[in-house]
Amino acid sequence: MPDRPEVTAVEIARLAGVGRAAVSNWRRRHPDFPQPAGGTDTSPTFRLDEVERWLRTQGKIAELPLLERVRQQLETLRDPDGHPAAPLLAAGALLLQLHRDPAGWDTLRKEPDTRLATALPRLLRHTAQTVLGPDGAALLALPGLAGATYLDLVRLLERLAAEHGPARAWEQLLARLGEAAARPSAATPPEAAALLADLAGPGGTVLDPACGLGALLLAAGPGADRRGQDLDPVHTALALLRLALHTPPDAPVPLALDLRPGDSLRADAHPGLSADAVLCQPPYNERDWGHDELQYDLRWPGGLVPPRGESELAWVLHCLAHTRPGGLAALLLPPTVASRRAGRRIRAELVRSGALRAVVALPAGTAPPYGVPLHLWLLRGPRPDDDFRRVLLLDAAAAHPAAEGGRDRVDWPALHRTVLDTWRAFDTASRTGTPLPADRPGVHRAVPALDLLDDETDLSPARHLPAAAPDGGAAALHHLQSRLAELLTGPADPAAALPEFADARPPAGAPQVTVGELARAGALEVHSSGQGVLPGPPGDGPADVPVLTDQDLLTGTAPTAGAAAADTLLTTRPGDVLVPALGGGTARVVRAGGPLDGVALGPRLHLLRPDPAQLDPDFLAGVLRSSGSARRASSYASTTTRLDVRRVELPRTPPERQRALGAAFRRIAEFEAALDRAAALGRTLAQGLTDGLATGGLTERQSGPATAPEAD
Repeated sequence: MPDRPEVTAVEIARLAGVGRAAVSNWRRRHPDFPQPAGGTDTSPTFRLDEVERWLRTQGKIAELPLLERVRQQLETLRDPDGHPAAPLLAAGALLLQLHRDPAGWDTLRKEPDTRLATALPRLLRHTAQTVLGPDGAALLALPGLAGATYLDLVRLLERLAAEHGPARAWEQLLARLGEAAARPSAATPPEAAALLADLAGPGGTVLDPACGLGALLLAAGPGADRRGQDLDPVHTALALLRLALHTPPDAPVPLALDLRPGDSLRADAHPGLSADAVLCQPPYNERDWGHDELQYDLRWPGGLVPPRGESELAWVLHCLAHTRPGGLAALLLPPTVASRRAGRRIRAELVRSGALRAVVALPAGTAPPYGVPLHLWLLRGPRPDDDFRRVLLLDAAAAHPAAEGGRDRVDWPALHRTVLDTWRAFDTASRTGTPLPADRPGVHRAVPALDLLDDETDLSPARHLPAAAPDGGAAALHHLQSRLAELLTGPADPAAALPEFADARPPAGAPQVTVGELARAGALEVHSSGQGVLPGPPGDGPADVPVLTDQDLLTGTAPTAGAAAADTLLTTRPGDVLVPALGGGTARVVRAGGPLDGVALGPRLHLLRPDPAQLDPDFLAGVLRSSGSARRASSYASTTTRLDVRRVELPRTPPERQRALGAAFRRIAEFEAALDRAAALGRTLAQGLTDGLATGGLTERQSGPATAPEAD
């Protein structure tokens, strides 16, 4: 194990916001590039401090971010034969100390390393036992001696916690682990977790039998008695730290947290528990879930054992067995669980007993795996006197379709409101006997249980919902038609919308200059976001800063995510030029008061900030959009094209000529944007007309008197 942090070529590329091929080119072209310090011939590693120094000297990075320093130090502590996330446990223990007892650390922080090596582990173990109890502290498996590398990490973590707070610092460290988790459901995103928690309601006992990194239990809030279990003991410990760090520092100890490692189906850590709410995103498509060992388990209703290929239904029954009568179980499941033939008997029993209350189809991008439109199942713990037998089928994907681009395109506030309001109205009617909410064609319907109990018992919402008529009928479509006509007014006359042009002969051997050379000359600044800031759902508070993603930039839409305000955030300002790191042909100028003004950079973006006296922003953006510039400056080492923005070449052009070309480029960009808006509106109009005619909600209007066909 190296005594100083080392990085691979891939990690160097991430730091500089470039592709791996660019790092290979630097090694070949620059004799002063740091020499390998370890690794293998095919995958060498380099000293982080030497790499950072070289990147700063070359102007490719201003300073290695503190968060990246912490991550690299954690990597240095990792045992190649151990769990990749194990070093995070010691980091989390230090953050817990700063959160619960900062004074304890203050008494030690100025001590020499020889004393800290033994005193700090004792302090961390004492705090962990006080806050988490003996079992929780034992789960952390904290070392008895702090080495020099760990003490270096401690001082970095102290700075990170001072900048962001211990809880926020911990979320930043967990973010990359969640993205790389072998089981996608181990890292449920906060928006999806908040939806499940709000459906369950506040307080009470909350259980997650496949808790992963603890997102669902975190959303339940510190007011709940939170129980959990996970097969991965390190993930269980990380989740425990996460919940403790998000609990107020003055909360009574030990905290009401009971998270245990183990296989929930084979070795339930909470036998006999009847929770007020069970929230779960279980593992998917598991063949070895315990089918043979659990043939006679009491959790299976009427002796119906879930088939070997229906592990998800085994988790549904496990969660239902832990739900008190009248309590709620909410699970995120693949859509195939609602229709696979092998599971029809289990589904029928859930419907027949009245336990299954709702199936909600969510848009793709709501939770991992992000390319799959998951279903949300809601079940009530059966009560002897409850004879309600209807199932709410809600197609939230149809009500709020996610645009192409996946997770960054989900309109979470609208989706959250639709699901929560629809469920609450239905659930209130089921419990009080009041009239059910009116069905909404194409979106939701309360289906009688008998209508679902056929040979297939297919619970897919789209199958049981009548097609929706166009919203607003013919009047709304006529309005869309008028809007489309207005939008087409400009593009319909390209001669007026576009600059005048004629043939010209490109000058032979025209001098070129790269973006990197312009940056070194002070004509512009280059900022690459790399992984970007850690986005969260947009909030209502003034501290929230919109976060622009690369998908937002590519589609030309306003930012859909947000982040907490911080002095270290790089935000856009008028005159900046934004370019995605993946792909080419897109470059947008930030306009004053526009949707891109004052936003923070999300992942995989480049920000170019030209000096307007030397470089016109619209000229720069126009050249970046040209096919040749992007092609020559991109790497093609994989199926993804990555732009090395510093290699983009621009013609050396006087400022006056730049401004003239910039004005032309701006008119072309506005023309293209108008076409995109018209195309989107045209598709909406065409689909509305098609749906209306197909469902009978619209009829074609004859232009003249109808005549009957002549008889033969």
